Amino acid sequence: MVGLPARGKTYISYKVSRYLAWLGIKTQVFSVGNYRRQLAGDKLPASFFDRKNKEALKIRHEAAANALTDMLSWFDKEEGRVGLLDATHSTKMSRQWVYEELESRHIQVLFIESICDDEHIIRSNIKDVKLSSPDYSHFSPEVATTEFLQRIKHYEAAYEPISEQHYSYIKLINVGSQYIINMIRGYLESRIIYYLMNLHTRPKRIWFTRHGESQFNVEDKIGGDSGLSPRGEEYALLLPKLVQDNIGDRPLTVWTSSMKRTIQTARHLEFPKKQWKALDELDTGVCDGLTYDEIAQRYPDEFAKRDEDKFNYRYQGGESYRDLVQRLEPVIMDLERHENILIVSHQATIRCMYAYFMGISHEELPYTRIPLHTIIEIKPKAYTCEEKLYKVEVNAVDTFRPKGQTSRQLVNDKFISVNST
Repeated sequence: MVGLPARGKTYISYKVSRYLAWLGIKTQVFSVGNYRRQLAGDKLPASFFDRKNKEALKIRHEAAANALTDMLSWFDKEEGRVGLLDATHSTKMSRQWVYEELESRHIQVLFIESICDDEHIIRSNIKDVKLSSPDYSHFSPEVATTEFLQRIKHYEAAYEPISEQHYSYIKLINVGSQYIINMIRGYLESRIIYYLMNLHTRPKRIWFTRHGESQFNVEDKIGGDSGLSPRGEEYALLLPKLVQDNIGDRPLTVWTSSMKRTIQTARHLEFPKKQWKALDELDTGVCDGLTYDEIAQRYPDEFAKRDEDKFNYRYQGGESYRDLVQRLEPVIMDLERHENILIVSHQATIRCMYAYFMGISHEELPYTRIPLHTIIEIKPKAYTCEEKLYKVEVNAVDTFRPKGQTSRQLVNDKFISVNST
């Protein structure tokens, strides 16, 4: 990463990391700020970042060296694919050092520079990210802002934007209003550039809800294109009020799948709507329309294989969760470009999108709970996402199936193992 403080570098680092990990590419962020806090503590005056402060400069260089050393060790010992070195790298000398250390080990280097001269965006970044960091937790917001602006001035005094034409780089200017790209090489760099050109660092919220309870949900059948149950219809009727009470008068756009139950659920919402085939439920192939008990009886070996590796298991004639992630990538790109989107979709589909935003591993993704008759609000932040749940008082079956559960029956809206006590 390259750029002055409060330009969204940390946000971009963690977004890129979560995106690549979501695709199955082993990625990790190495934050030089964390290493600096280990060496010098977290209650430092702005003068610590003055380049004339030779003692502090020595500590900052040591922190950068420690972060780079750990990243190189991670590449070697843990077979990492993409490491993100989150720091300012604001001088030609610091970039040359990083470049030479990595290239000498045959590691490709891509510099990502975030440039912003919009005062409103900078102050918003300070408020949303920097004031909650350990560096400023002991200050009042007003004092912290003043201190941080002074820190920025120290960096500005030495800042040299990237101009080295022998480097691979992308410049992101004013939150994606302009891009400058130089010497991009290979598959991974191209994927990262593609993602960055769709990424906007403006504050946003995204809302997910499953369709209302369907008839297949009640019957414990998977897949299909069934309509809503009576309780699902009730949820559809109450959804506009749930949106109004918790989302307010935002100019929403509603995205649904092409399947009947999501379209029925959204039909009372008076917002623009868009149907996405990509938002359809995971294709269960030959098991479509069967109950879990029927699958276990007809395809016992396949049933066991899916429990062994639920993320990678592909239904005969259907899809795996890994396939679904690939199918949803264009949706994720559109979500990163837009604001105020309410998605009405399905359990597996929302699991995949939720995992992208929340940084959930492939092993955990297929077992993430996405309850019926609930809106999930996601607010992306620098290091993770904030989450809120909004529920409506309409009961629904709990369709969650834990690993290893075979024969089951519905008791008080929960599917429990038949031999449970």
